[in-house]
Parts: sequence; C-alpha cells; structure tokens
Amino acid sequence: MQLLFLGCAVALAFFAAARPFVTAPMTPRQHLSAAALGLLNPLGYYLVLFEAYDRLPAQIAQPLNYLWAVTLALLAIPVLGQRLSARGWVGVAVSYAGVAVLLTRGGSTGLGRFDTAGVALALGSTILWAAYWLMTVRLGVPAVPLMLNGFAAATAAVGAVCAATAGLPAITPATLGYAAWVGLVEMGVAFLLWQRALALTAQAGRLGTLIFLSPFLSLVMIAAVLGERIHASAPAALALIVAGLALSRKRSRKNRPTE
Repeated sequence: MQLLFLGCAVALAFFAAARPFVTAPMTPRQHLSAAALGLLNPLGYYLVLFEAYDRLPAQIAQPLNYLWAVTLALLAIPVLGQRLSARGWVGVAVSYAGVAVLLTRGGSTGLGRFDTAGVALALGSTILWAAYWLMTVRLGVPAVPLMLNGFAAATAAVGAVCAATAGLPAITPATLGYAAWVGLVEMGVAFLLWQRALALTAQAGRLGTLIFLSPFLSLVMIAAVLGERIHASAPAALALIVAGLALSRKRSRKNRPTE
C-alpha cells in the first residue's frame, strides 16, 4: 500500500505537469467518471496485482496477468457490443490451454502447488485492467486528463488507507526510487508512449505484434533479477498464451478497442 501510494503520487505529479499541454475540455460528469475510474485503476488493479505477485512466483503471476488481452476481447462483447470471430474463440481456447499447462507444469496434477488465492488474484487483475480500458473507451476522454483525474482520486484514497493502517511511508532515496519506477515506468511514461506510438503509426497492427516480445523478455528478467529458476513448462505455457493472443487480435483490424 505504501509503495502504491508513492507510485500514485509520482504519476499524479507527472500527469499534472503534462496537463497544460493538452487542450481537452471536460464536462463535470466526465471529471467525476474519470475520478471514479481511478478507484478501479490504479487503486483496485494494482492492489490485486501486487498481492498476486506477493503470493506467487513471478514466472506464474506474470503470464497469468498477461491474459488481460484475452479478457479484453471477451469483455468487449457485452461492454462495447463487439463480436468475436471463430478465430478469436480459438485464440481464447489456446490461451487458456496455456494457463492449464502453466498451473499444472505440464502434468495431469499440480494445481495445489500454487497459492489458490494468488492464482485467483492474478486472473482477477486481468478483469480489472480490461474493464478499465473498455470503460475509458466509452468515456472518450483523452489520456492525460483522464489519468490526472484518476490518479488524483486514487492517491487520496490510497493515502487515507495508508494513514489508517501501516502509516504514510518514509521518504528516503530508496523509497523515492521505487516510487519513480512504479509511478513513471509502470503507470505514466509507458502509457503515454504507447498512445503516442498508436497516433504516429499508419498500421497499428504492426505495433500490436511488438507487445508479444514483452512476456518472453520478462522471463529473462525474472531469472536474471529475481534469481528464479524458470521451470521448463513456463516458456511452453507462455508460447501457448501468446499464440492465443495473436489469434484473438487478428479477429478485427477494422473495429478493435483502443488500448
């Protein structure tokens, strides 16, 4: 909670600094809706995600969280009224087959090896993330004012919880470093860079293929930085998940939700 509070505060400062450069008037209703979405993400999403990483090996939690793209395709059906093609349904099935391989480690049993609540939280984080993005599509507010309002509400809420529980975090070079990483890399700069890339490219589909590199690079970092011994089933499961994502994303280049 303390890490989330500092990360939100850094992201809030970042978006506040960027707001004067974005001329996008908002109605009072849009202000309130954007603030309410901040309670879903970053507040709800990161609380669930960090708890999942606390309970599970990173090589398990990270691929499970990466299913947000599949969840996005499924939730877009009721939320945005979009359809999923036969290829898309095959992609969903392939991705969840990868989840089965990941959790059983390629055997017929093995679900008991991992914290059940942690698995549920990791999968739940995909629902929160996908729901957030679909709701932002319906709201139609540009990224900077949307995130500014959301992080203002989230920072206040997380700060109140911190004060009532563990207390506000100490401000040290170490905590500020963690806060800068979470607030800028996790929440701020990366989001705006992705939005800018989508605005500059003539073919968004090409950008979509680049994100499939990230889960495999993450496994390398998990092994190098955290020192986890990567089980042989993890790359195989991740390959299935990514293959399913690729199939799902090919369903509609003309009518895909903004991510």
